Amino acid sequence: MNGRAFRAALATSVFVSAAGIAQAQEAPQDQSAKIADLQRQVDELKAMVRAMQVAQQGAAQMAAAPARNADPAAVTTTGMAPAQPVQLAATPATATAPAEKKKKAWYEKLQIRGYTQLRMNEIVSGPKSAASGVSRLRSVQDSGINENGNFSIRRARLVVQGDISDRVSLYLQGDLASSVANQSSGESRLNYFQMRDAYADVFLNDAKTLRVRFGQSKVPFGWENLQSSQNRVPLDRTDAINQPVPGERDLGAVAYFTPPAIQAIWDDLAKDGQKLFGNYGALGFGIYNGQTINRTERTGGLMTVALATMPVRLDGLGGIFEGQVAEFGASGMLNKFRPELRSGGVSTTEFTDNHVGIHAMIYPRPFGIQAEWKWGKSPVWDPVAGAIKSGDSTGGYVMTMYRMPHTPIGQIIPFARWQKYRGGWKAAANAPRLDGEEYEAGVEWQPMKELEIVLSYSNVNKLEADERRTGRAKGDVVRAQVQWNY
Repeated sequence: MNGRAFRAALATSVFVSAAGIAQAQEAPQDQSAKIADLQRQVDELKAMVRAMQVAQQGAAQMAAAPARNADPAAVTTTGMAPAQPVQLAATPATATAPAEKKKKAWYEKLQIRGYTQLRMNEIVSGPKSAASGVSRLRSVQDSGINENGNFSIRRARLVVQGDISDRVSLYLQGDLASSVANQSSGESRLNYFQMRDAYADVFLNDAKTLRVRFGQSKVPFGWENLQSSQNRVPLDRTDAINQPVPGERDLGAVAYFTPPAIQAIWDDLAKDGQKLFGNYGALGFGIYNGQTINRTERTGGLMTVALATMPVRLDGLGGIFEGQVAEFGASGMLNKFRPELRSGGVSTTEFTDNHVGIHAMIYPRPFGIQAEWKWGKSPVWDPVAGAIKSGDSTGGYVMTMYRMPHTPIGQIIPFARWQKYRGGWKAAANAPRLDGEEYEAGVEWQPMKELEIVLSYSNVNKLEADERRTGRAKGDVVRAQVQWNY
């Protein structure tokens, strides 16, 4: 009801009241009855005023923010406001209705992070260069080990990841420090942005213990291969474990399963600051193209791979094992591979590329040990036949660590590692043979979460990964790395 109607009702009530008073004066005998009737009309007038005030307040609220299912109070023909509409107007639906859950914007679903590694390598003894046909001190893990040494950017990773729904998450990782070789001048072109990972995880249950990963991602073979280079204590992976999947990644689909009890152990290790391999499941099974990272598929078949790993608490053993966690596992792969030829193109022959490996470790708390070994068949250059054949591929490593997480200058982890490998390196032209050993000792210092510094010394005795060169190169290499995390 508007203000004009309110004033009209008020005037009417006044006239009615005045008439009643006049009648009461003319008939004193009916005065008591008339007064009672007048009181009733006054009470009705007050009720009408209250109803109109509530109605006006409700209309103002609805104009500002319309209420769902609201019914404005109305006055009946008798002048009395019904009780229920007045209550609805006094307490609009919007005052008690639960607020709708706001959808997150795209920038709230995704996060950006990464890390960069600046290295310096120096060959302090041994052949930096050599005559044609003679091996030099080189590494398939780091092209920065050469006659010139000095500074190089080993990795400059940028990651975009996030949950795009309750059941789907995405992960994109590129490397700004990749190079493109085989240019017209023969000089490598450095620092191209290259895809490393591009996959989506689809969770098959509410507990998110079972998921399927689609796209380019790490192949679950070898514990060290799965561990991020951001978390690894030594500077590089070992030749033997990296050889089945150089670049660690391929294009395909893989399923991972992690029981809650195992996830709880890994969560506790992560809270303790341990350098984990990443959650690739306690069980994993996948199929991939099989030609390694960022290469065109060349065979008609698929590579199949499986992984099983189990962390175990050692508290029950007591003594030096109190609070320790061990982990044991195995992995295997079946594949056919066509290596690149130095003469150009890719081999028309598909070579057996099958491997099986085991891993075992005790996480450093403070002392730790880590070891892996693998056996297999892989393409390798045969110098007698002057051609690529399928040959044995075996090797592994043993590493010890001592973790001191709370020193006055930050976390310090001294380490020592021995590695050995004999077999072909399928990622290089003509799958040259590698044969050698390496002893390495160093220390990682993390003065703050965002910064890590590694110093290492290596004694090397191995063939160069070039079938045109023979003999073992022996010598010593000193290396340093600064890594910043963001």
